[in-house]
Amino acid sequence: MKINRVSLIAALALGGLIACSTMVSAQDAKEGKKGGKRGPTIEQLTENLKLTDEQKPKVQAWLDEGAKKRAELRDLPQDERREKMQAFMEEHNKKMKDILTSEQYEKFQEMRPGRPGGKKADSTKSQ
Repeated sequence: MKINRVSLIAALALGGLIACSTMVSAQDAKEGKKGGKRGPTIEQLTENLKLTDEQKPKVQAWLDEGAKKRAELRDLPQDERREKMQAFMEEHNKKMKDILTSEQYEKFQEMRPGRPGGKKADSTKSQ
């Protein structure tokens, strides 16, 4: 009888932990905290690249366009998605190069995740 009671308490505790971890994971995904290659935010770019007031809306539009395109391509087969994304990114980077100064663009290239020599954007880093 005592073993059944302990087993029941353990099972309830385990069930509670599983339920809580599922809720936390769902909240993290909703807030965009899920792992993966995420680019820099407008705040990080503004701080790290010292964007001007004139550049900020252009860069924000650039970020929004990239997010929209990634969402459109998400459901395509991997080969087709890769091909279309590479073409889009070439065009997309030309736009960014037109928006930024040469010094800003060089810093931007260093910030980009997944690029040789690139690293994750970090707004806490002082340059």
